[in-house]
Amino acid sequence: MTVHKQIITNRVAFLEKKVPLYASALGLIGLLVLWEIICSTKIVSPLFLPAPSAIVVTGWDMLISGEITRNLGPSLYRIGLGYTIGSVVGILVGLILGFSKWADAIGTPVVYAIYPIPKIALLPLFVLWLGIGELSKVTIIALGVFFPVVINTFSGVKSVDQILIKAAVTFGSNHFNVIRKVILPGALPMIFAGLKLAAGTSLLLLVAAEMIAAQNGIGSMVLHYGNLMITTKLMVGVLVLSLLGLTFNRLLQWLENKLLPWR
Repeated sequence: MTVHKQIITNRVAFLEKKVPLYASALGLIGLLVLWEIICSTKIVSPLFLPAPSAIVVTGWDMLISGEITRNLGPSLYRIGLGYTIGSVVGILVGLILGFSKWADAIGTPVVYAIYPIPKIALLPLFVLWLGIGELSKVTIIALGVFFPVVINTFSGVKSVDQILIKAAVTFGSNHFNVIRKVILPGALPMIFAGLKLAAGTSLLLLVAAEMIAAQNGIGSMVLHYGNLMITTKLMVGVLVLSLLGLTFNRLLQWLENKLLPWR
């Protein structure tokens, strides 16, 4: 019996053992080393796949010259504004749909009917309606962010224990307090899942919008160097987008840890 307990204790300790921080970088480092080896052996032409070392050197030169900064600024403005608008509206609409039976009956079919439409396909229409300026780009990003956020928020509200809601109402809480103190905290895990999913969607729509209807931005820069077959600078743009997505994800994870310390 004692041996059995010891085995269980060892298994629990193994499952609870924390992974070192450096472990997260091992996979990425291994991929970069393999990539560099492949390029150094000339298996693939540098025209089609430049080496990571060449991309870093070129990226540093573009950073010093200010080219990256000139293109990154407009992209951050577009994605920041579009993501914020889409997230705020999505959370509010999701709370309303989840809390009100009438709103659920009327609004949910509309959301699920429009959601499957590829938002990139709507971009030319938005340019026609709103012009080639910033409004069309911000709007398409906000629309792409809105749907995953509203659907996850709605699902999160529906997953809240009904006993907690009834208990709050029984003790005299009004609708606003029930939403603020019971429904919203219970739905936050699903809301953050939607926000993380929407982060990837917003990057995709940002690049598409800048490739179609912009003279600046990271997406426009990638398209420009792709047309010129300057793949090293093209990969610098891809690297910037990757770092932007990683930073986005880390910020959302940090915010989730602050708002949901019990998780």
